[in-house]
Amino acid sequence: MSKVDKLIKNVYKELECSEYIIDHSNTVYKRTKDITKYYNNVDKDLIKAGAKLHDVGRTVTNGIKHAYIGADLLRDLDVDEKICKITERHIGAGISAKEAKDLGLPDRKYIPKTLEEKIVAHADNLVHGVKFVDIDFVIKKWTKKGMSQESIDRLIKLDNELMNR
Repeated sequence: MSKVDKLIKNVYKELECSEYIIDHSNTVYKRTKDITKYYNNVDKDLIKAGAKLHDVGRTVTNGIKHAYIGADLLRDLDVDEKICKITERHIGAGISAKEAKDLGLPDRKYIPKTLEEKIVAHADNLVHGVKFVDIDFVIKKWTKKGMSQESIDRLIKLDNELMNR
């Protein structure tokens, strides 16, 4: 078993992750491969760990706060900060400082910066439960949920950036 696989297994056990969190995260990891095929310069182990651990905060809450809570849970387990940042920044195509304040989130940076952060965030966007979806599905879903045009525009920009469109 690789070092990354051991880390993932240990975190799942320590945080008592549900089958759903694990299944969804495995699907997100599979989805990352549709994006990483366009890149030679990505850390695939980091993407694997980030994708498989991005939703560990859902062991505490299914609300938007699961991202920073998950990152803090990983920090408490001394997980590499790069993985913690992926977890913290994976919501949608990121959350602006104003949106974070309006949502009552701690004052942190929630916009994915690194290529690996962007890939995991967008792979998560392109998965609904355990099913692959396309960008049009996500736009419709976000529109129905009343997401801001700013968030939808950020989603489209991220999709264009990553998916070689």
